[in-house]
Amino acid sequence: MARVKGAMMTRKRRNKILKLAKGYWGAKSKHFKMANEQVMKSLTYAYTGRRLKKRDFRRLWITRINAACKLSGMNYSQFMHGLKLCGVEINRKMLSELAIHDKAAFQSLVEMAKAKLA
Repeated sequence: MARVKGAMMTRKRRNKILKLAKGYWGAKSKHFKMANEQVMKSLTYAYTGRRLKKRDFRRLWITRINAACKLSGMNYSQFMHGLKLCGVEINRKMLSELAIHDKAAFQSLVEMAKAKLA
């Protein structure tokens, strides 16, 4: 069986890692071993960050909705429960946008929720 030499594929694989490590400080961008460790760690952080971003935005939307509800004399949980009873299926992102940009529409939703709870 013929001998297979892997120099080209090894170099390609290493260059791919070094390209991802471009801009890292010191040897982390130059030496393959250190670059590989840092890239693996960085990819883990990036994955975690993408998950955390979803949580952070949901918290922000809920805070905005709650603040807008408080101005109308209602709290967030009662408002969401009232909307559910009314059968309104608007997500929190859109509710927070309404609370910021279209106060009249948000106020009408609050009134609907209040009427359904009463």
